[in-house]
Amino acid sequence: MKLPKVFDHTINMLGEGPLWHPKLRTLFWFDILNRTMHMSDGSNHKSWTFECFVSAAGWVSNEKLLVASATDLRLFNILTGSSEQICQLESNNLSTRSNDGRADPFGGFWIGTMGIAAEPEAGSIYRLFEGEIVKLFPNITISNSICFSPDRKFGYFCDTPERQIMRVPLDQSGWPSSDPEVFIDLREDNLNPDGAIIDRSGNLWSAQWGASRVAQYDRNGRFVSELKFDAKQISCPAMGGKNMSTLFATSAFVDLENASPNDGKTFLIEVDFVGQEEHQVKL
Repeated sequence: MKLPKVFDHTINMLGEGPLWHPKLRTLFWFDILNRTMHMSDGSNHKSWTFECFVSAAGWVSNEKLLVASATDLRLFNILTGSSEQICQLESNNLSTRSNDGRADPFGGFWIGTMGIAAEPEAGSIYRLFEGEIVKLFPNITISNSICFSPDRKFGYFCDTPERQIMRVPLDQSGWPSSDPEVFIDLREDNLNPDGAIIDRSGNLWSAQWGASRVAQYDRNGRFVSELKFDAKQISCPAMGGKNMSTLFATSAFVDLENASPNDGKTFLIEVDFVGQEEHQVKL
């Protein structure tokens, strides 16, 4: 396995939400605090600035992304920069914003919210599906780790301060069919789960805030290995690249004393596993 290297040298205050577009072969990601979405194929870089915080996306077509903002989910055209609102997202609550989000295998989109100042239990996790947005899990402080098993049977999420990644069974339409249960418990290790993905073999890859790493866990939630990065606050992984075996990882510069030159940059590393292609959002 090779060592990580910098994919993009842009310094992100709060890098998050990396999305490898399977048709464009391009990485999108966000700098939440700078209200910016970035795009790069490794050679060409482009960015867009929004009026409010933006944090996550799902791909709808070659030209359009579903983008989660502090107040809504909107359809964004990457060719024209225009957008249209699909639905509101806690638009009447000025103290919250969107955070982690991902398309599910059924064409839906899960999106978490949180307090702008990480107020306890101020956020929730929602699902947009067939034009309707439904609250799935309330009283979330920092929503993260939204991802899905390759067999479509389970969804995963966490509330970062709880230091537990939860797993919930899904029905044939992708709705939770019973209560979530603990899948990975990080309390004894004092680790903070941030964004996560699951590869085609069912391994879960967890970015762990403040630990300079993405950790790999097997189908049973057992620790397998870690990837170390030259940045303290690794926030979220994504898999893509030519063979879907490149792991990308965003990081954050915010609140760091004695930051290293690479804090806030976006990284890549070649791994021995194959990622799932990101699912298409069906509106």
